[in-house]
Amino acid sequence: MQRATVIQEDWWKLRAEATWGSPAVGEDLVALRAENDQLRRALAGRAVIDQARGMVMVLTPCSRGAARNLLVGISRQCDTKLPEVAAAVVAAWEGKPLPERMQRALRRALQQLHAEGRGCASPPADKRSR
Repeated sequence: MQRATVIQEDWWKLRAEATWGSPAVGEDLVALRAENDQLRRALAGRAVIDQARGMVMVLTPCSRGAARNLLVGISRQCDTKLPEVAAAVVAAWEGKPLPERMQRALRRALQQLHAEGRGCASPPADKRSR
């Protein structure tokens, strides 16, 4: 005998139907909730990454791709996740000191970016003197 139950969650007012005796439906619900949580975390991280990328673009000035590559490079050098690096850059803009290892990585990345002239709005130094 199969029975259906409707479960209502307070916050999202979602309705999920779970059938007694059928564990697959319950497992699907658990998997969907886990995926939903993962997507929420990804979107939250994405916002801070975009904000940090915009700050780098304004300060260097460089292209969108070069700014992202710079942040990714810092993330790799510091062995820190990209959203954490982005959050630290945004916090530094607001007055919180940037961790020392991120400062060193940022300094190296900026020097390399400008030395190569990659994605910068101004031409490299050797082309300006002509």
